[in-house]
Amino acid sequence: MAIDLLLLCLSIIILLIGAEAMVRGASRLALRLGISAFVVGVTVVGFGTSAPELAASLTSVTSGHPEIALGNVIGSNIMNIALVLGISAIVLPIPVRKNVVRKETLIVIGVAFLPYLAFLSGGRLERWMGILFVIMLIAFLYYTWRSSRDEGGTPEEEEIERVKPKAGLASMTSELVLVCGGIALLVLGANVLVSSASNVARTMGVSELVIGLTIVAGGTSAPELVTSLVATFRGNADLGVGNILGSCVFNILGILGITIVVVPIEVPASVFAFDLPVMITLSVACLPIFFTGKGISRWEGVLLLAGWLIYTVLLYVGWPASQEDDRTAASIQPPPSTMRSS
Repeated sequence: MAIDLLLLCLSIIILLIGAEAMVRGASRLALRLGISAFVVGVTVVGFGTSAPELAASLTSVTSGHPEIALGNVIGSNIMNIALVLGISAIVLPIPVRKNVVRKETLIVIGVAFLPYLAFLSGGRLERWMGILFVIMLIAFLYYTWRSSRDEGGTPEEEEIERVKPKAGLASMTSELVLVCGGIALLVLGANVLVSSASNVARTMGVSELVIGLTIVAGGTSAPELVTSLVATFRGNADLGVGNILGSCVFNILGILGITIVVVPIEVPASVFAFDLPVMITLSVACLPIFFTGKGISRWEGVLLLAGWLIYTVLLYVGWPASQEDDRTAASIQPPPSTMRSS
């Protein structure tokens, strides 16, 4: 158990290092090729902060652990709203003034209902749904590009502007090494994470879905937390919030969409009854916060954080329990040992 927890923490660190290396290398290569820092900030960096979620989810479904993949997506969205925004507001109240944040809040609420399309196929997220999600993602990226251009860019773009690529073959080679090394670390970290997370679930006697909703989602959501805190301290809080909401949209349309295109996922009944309603409720709770124009106060941050803590405790105490969850937990238990007759 201790070794698996250590490997789990190590895998999260590897994922974060890999994502950072890939983003830096890809950003500099894009700038070298004449692509504007604005476009890089909206696309390369946006995808890069979600790279850990994508790597973990794809590895989970291809290795026979779809519950971890599903839990990772839903849990990441719950954490983005309740944990990341909650902690950021507690550290420093977040002013929200720009209309793009309000529009993205409505989009987050809309895409939160999309997993219920699984009812059309008996509780299964099929490939055609994933293709639909990806098409919607492309439309959302275009909308984000237009909105960010009108608003003057993204916080990440400012960082890219300060890091101009150096001329020369050696510099380009180092950037290629960063990209390739980052991708390799993402693959390695995702494999270790899925393996150790499933072992932890087996040892604790909880479902892989719960591990995905909490531990895996928490680790892969770290880039969003760092981005939100940095943006807040730099005075770009409203854009930082916009990036968090954009990440929620990308998790459903991009991460879940690409994942179910690769391998369709059977959705447990408890997800429809509990986890998705929690995600939708938190998304709707942003409406009165953002539409007042006053931003997120410390006490509202405390409420968001308290909501996440209550949700997490309920998951681990087994409420609400379902027969399907019981079957999932039982299916990952090691088979009972048998005595050999001498």
